[in-house]
Amino acid sequence: MKKLCAAAIVACAALLGAQVRQQGLIEWPYWSGDQAQTRYSSVPDITPENVKLLERAWEWNTGETPQHGTRPGAFEATPLMIDNVLYLSTPYHRVVALNAETGAQLWAFDPEASKGEEDSIGFKHRGVAYWRAGNEARIFMNSDQRLFSLDAKTGKLVTTFGRDGFASLTEGLGRPVKKLHFSQTSPPVIYKDLVIVGSRIPDRLQYKFDPPGTVQGFDARTGKRAWVFHTVPRPGEFGNDTWENDSWTYTGHANVWGPMSLDEARGLLYVPVSTASGDYWGGRRHGANLFAESIVCLDAATGKRKWHFQAVHHGLWDFDFTAPPNLVTITVDGKRINAVAEVSKQGFTYVFDRVTGTPVWPIVERPVDTTTDVPGEKPYPTQPFPTKPPPFAGQGVSLEDANDLTPEIKALALEEMKKFRIGPLFTPPSLRGTIQRPTIGGGANWSGAGFDPETGLLYVRSSEGTTVNQVCKNSGTDPDVDVEYSNNCQYGAAANIFPRPNTPARAPETEGDGSARSKLGVIPIIKPPYAYLTAINLNKGEIAWRVPFGEGSPAMRRHPLLNGVKLPERLGTSGSNGVMVTKTGLVFIGGGDPYLYAFDKATGREVWRVPTPFRTSGNPMTYKARNGRQLVVIATGAGPDSTLVAFALPTTPSAR
Repeated sequence: MKKLCAAAIVACAALLGAQVRQQGLIEWPYWSGDQAQTRYSSVPDITPENVKLLERAWEWNTGETPQHGTRPGAFEATPLMIDNVLYLSTPYHRVVALNAETGAQLWAFDPEASKGEEDSIGFKHRGVAYWRAGNEARIFMNSDQRLFSLDAKTGKLVTTFGRDGFASLTEGLGRPVKKLHFSQTSPPVIYKDLVIVGSRIPDRLQYKFDPPGTVQGFDARTGKRAWVFHTVPRPGEFGNDTWENDSWTYTGHANVWGPMSLDEARGLLYVPVSTASGDYWGGRRHGANLFAESIVCLDAATGKRKWHFQAVHHGLWDFDFTAPPNLVTITVDGKRINAVAEVSKQGFTYVFDRVTGTPVWPIVERPVDTTTDVPGEKPYPTQPFPTKPPPFAGQGVSLEDANDLTPEIKALALEEMKKFRIGPLFTPPSLRGTIQRPTIGGGANWSGAGFDPETGLLYVRSSEGTTVNQVCKNSGTDPDVDVEYSNNCQYGAAANIFPRPNTPARAPETEGDGSARSKLGVIPIIKPPYAYLTAINLNKGEIAWRVPFGEGSPAMRRHPLLNGVKLPERLGTSGSNGVMVTKTGLVFIGGGDPYLYAFDKATGREVWRVPTPFRTSGNPMTYKARNGRQLVVIATGAGPDSTLVAFALPTTPSAR
C-alpha cells in the first residue's frame, strides 16, 4: 500500500507539471509544462468566467531580420518559466532570457546559426531545456550540429562542457554529415545528468548515405556522448532484418525531429520516429523498415530499446511520427493503466501500456491496396489500424468528398479529382499523382495533444486537406537526389514544399502544400471545415466532442467563385501548433489565425478569442509570476514579425 501511495504522489506531481518553488510562483519548467508532454496547467486564476477580460500585458520582438544570405522562419518556440525567468529559442537559434513579469530581456546568446547555410523553410527552433544540480543551472540549446551549454544566470557558455561550451552532434555517426543536411528544431530532453536529442534531416535529401537518424544522450556536465540509438538498426541490432538487400547500409533519415517524452520515475524515454529516405519511393529499401514511423521506448540511461510499435510499414506517405507522445494515466473497464498515447499525421491515436507496449485496445493489421505503377516499388501488403479511438481526422479520398459549396465549385473539384488516383488511407503514390488525405502535414503534427488528468480527455487539433503524392523519374539535375524515382514532379509534395535550385518550379495547378486545386485557386477540392479541435475520451476510447477550429483562409473568402455565398463562420485553419489545457476548464489554442482562442474543455464551445500581433505560430503556455499574476504566453509571426505576446487579467480588481 505504501508503494502505491508513493507512486500516486509521483504521478500527481508529474501531471501538475509546473512546480511551485517559492510562495506564489508556479512555473512551466519544460516545453510542454512537464516531460510527460501533458500541456496541462493547474494555475487557478484564469477561468471560463473571467477569460474574456484578458488583455495584453507585454510583447517582445526577436529583432531578427535576414542576414548572411539567410532568413529567419516561423517563430514556433514555447518558453520555459523557471524562477521568474522565461527561457526560449528564436528562429535564428538564439537563446534568450526574459523577465517573466515584464518581458524585459535579461540576456541573449547567439550561436551564429544564421552564418550557416539555409534550406527552403528558413531557420526555426521550438525550445530549450533546463538542467539544475545544486547551485549549477544550465540551459541546453541544440542548434544545427552542436549542443550548447549555457549558464542560466548569465547566458555565457559553460566552457567545461564539450569543446569550450558545445558538443558535436554529428561525430561518430558512421559516415560524414554535411552541414546543410543535419539540423535541430525540437528541444532536448533532460534525464538526471543526461541531455538527449534527436535531429532534423530535410525530406528533400534523397541520396545514398544521406544522414542517419539517431537519438543521442550526452553527459550534462562534460558534453561526452553517453549513448546512441540507431533508428535504422545495424547488424546485430533488433530490426536490422527488416531492411532487405542490406539497404540499412545506405538509407538515412528515420530521424526524430519531433519532441520526445520522458517517464522520469521509470527512466523510460518515448521517441517518435519519422519516415526513412526517400519519403515517397522505397524502391531501394524494400521491407518493413524498422524503426521508421514508429514509437520506440528506450531506457533513458542507456539508450537500449525496451519496446516499439511501427505504425506504418515501408512508409510512402511522409506519415512521420512527429507529435510528442503523451504519458497519461487512464481507467479502462475499471483498470487503472499508465499509458502512452501517440496522435499521428494519419489521424489515428495509438494507445499503449507505457511499460510493456501492449496496446490498450486492439490494433489490427489489415490488407491495403498495393497496386502501383511506380517501377521498383513494393508497397507493404498490410498496415496497422487501431480499433479505438476512432480517427480524429478525415482519411482517404472519394468523389463524395468533393467541395460542394456551389454547383460550379463542385464541378471544378470533381474535374480536378478525376485527374488523379484516389482511394482510402494508404493508397500508394503514383506516376500521375495520388490525392492523399491527410496531407503530408497531418492530421496532427509536431505540436501534439494536451491531456486533462482529471477527466481523461486528450485534446488535439487536426488539419483537413489533401496532398498530391506523385513520383516521377529522377531528372538527375539535383545533386541531393539520386533515387531512381523522386517526388520532384509537377505535383510532387516535396517539390512544392522544399524547392531547390535546378528542380521544377511550383506548378500553377498546386498550392504550397501540394494540394490539387487548379482552377479553384485557393479553394480546396474537398468540403470544409479544414481544421478541427477534438476531445478524445481515453477512458472509453471514444470521441467526446469535435468542433471546427479557425476562421480559415481570408483569400478563400474573397474568391470570386464565392461571391454572395454565405460561408461558415469557422471554415477551419490548418496548421501545426496546438493546445494547452487548464484545471479551471479551458483549452487555449492559437492555430494559425491572428488570434488566441479559449474553448470550454468539457463541451468544445468557443468562449473567447483575442487578436494577436501576428498569426500564432507556437504552442501557448502559462505560469504564475512572482508578483502573483498569471500570464498566458504565445509566439506569433515569422521573420522580422516574430513576437512573443503575454496576456493577463487586469491588475485592478474593479476592471475584472
